[in-house]
Amino acid sequence: MSIMERGGGINATVAKTREASLEELVSAGKERLKEMLRFGVTTVEGKSGYGLEKETELKQLYAMQQLQNEQPVDIVPTFLGPHSVLPEYKGREREFLDQMISKVMPIVREQNLAEFADIFCEKNVFSIEDSRYYLNKAKEMGFKLKIHADEMASLGGAELAAEVGCVSADHLLQASDKGIDAMAKKGVICTLLPATAFCLKERFARGRDMIDAGCAVAIASDWNPGSCFTNSIPLLAALGCIYMNLSIEEVITALTINGAAAVGREKKIGSIEKGKQADIIFLKFPSIHFIPYHTGINLVEKVMKNGEFAEIG
Repeated sequence: MSIMERGGGINATVAKTREASLEELVSAGKERLKEMLRFGVTTVEGKSGYGLEKETELKQLYAMQQLQNEQPVDIVPTFLGPHSVLPEYKGREREFLDQMISKVMPIVREQNLAEFADIFCEKNVFSIEDSRYYLNKAKEMGFKLKIHADEMASLGGAELAAEVGCVSADHLLQASDKGIDAMAKKGVICTLLPATAFCLKERFARGRDMIDAGCAVAIASDWNPGSCFTNSIPLLAALGCIYMNLSIEEVITALTINGAAAVGREKKIGSIEKGKQADIIFLKFPSIHFIPYHTGINLVEKVMKNGEFAEIG
């Protein structure tokens, strides 16, 4: 947050993303998706949020749309226009949100560029009140909802996720007991990002408490240029087992069927069942216990995407 307040972090990436052409974003995206596929990722959520204005937010979504047709990994697009506040809008956050709601999101809906709308609800970014306003407006426009909640401070983002009907809430490092109970009751998927906590030297989200309270927990990479520049699934598995006190079975569930639920795909993918898409990975070792035991090493030997083996190099 200190780096961000000095103009770095998200805002530094915004400048580079604005400069990049659509072709450059697609080219970079192809390489990153290829790397994800090597780790057995066959469906990924892609968030915008590094433009903070109309042209660049749309450019990121256009890049995802193009990538959907040019490589095998399925992309679930999320509009994250309120990922930060431009310096000129500090103190006028609601005005910034209204710009997104009136000028950008109608185009995103009309062109079907994103399924979800997301917001960074955090101290010194967007308040609970502003986040509630934005998410309710997004719901009225037909978006499914997500939220960056309780990452740096316990603001009540988890409670808000339950209140407005978010499909999932991301981060949750500082989620309260009340927030965890609310998400369990409303069926909000708790999407935990342990590699981010690892990279920032923060405490890990209370995945064990969430599962014990009845929450469905998903685990994801949060691969981004600022706080977590890694897509290592084996690292996530090891952190989940060793530092978050989850069993390997719970970690696999979090990476598969619950991850699918977090992007609204649990009826199509996420488990090996009759009638579902055949997205299956084959590991080099005979036991799932090797995933955290052979720490941080990619054990994926083959990847099947929609019933056909993918080229993973």
